This record gives sequence, C-alpha cells and structure tokens, in this order.
Amino acid sequence: MKAVVVYKENSDHAREVFDYLRDFERQTGKKLEEIDPEKRENIGFVETYDIVEYPTILALTDNGQVINMWRGRPLPTINEVSFYA
Repeated sequence: MKAVVVYKENSDHAREVFDYLRDFERQTGKKLEEIDPEKRENIGFVETYDIVEYPTILALTDNGQVINMWRGRPLPTINEVSFYA
C-alpha cells in the first residue's frame, strides 16, 4: 500500500500541505509521495484517478486500486493516512 498527496505547489493550499507533510514525517517516520498535477509527467495519473480537487490524498494498493480518497480541505488526520503509508 502507499499514500499519495496531489497538490499544486504554487497555490493557496500549498503551505498547509507542506506543514502536513512535515508533521506526517515527524510523527510516523514515513514520507508521502508528492504529485504536482501541473507537471506534464503527472497528467496521466491525475486523469486516471479523476482528481479535480486539490489537495487530494489517495491510499492505493500495490497494483494501483484506490482504497481511500480524501479531497480538498480539511486534510485528514495523520492517523487516518499513516495506516496506508
């Protein structure tokens, strides 16, 4: 399993996501994969999972199936996401 956070680096929600990622790593010792939907190499990922709201956190199985998805704000608690990371 893995957890992925999709957010736009140059946006009003970026600071909140940066803080969340920092706190997540401190509390769990794990890192979330970060995806910027505005980068060309990530367009396919965003379209595949129909991500239209940012930030979005996805919990995925090893073969890419969605287990859970949190869209927009407020961000989920670290405990909710750490199970999947």
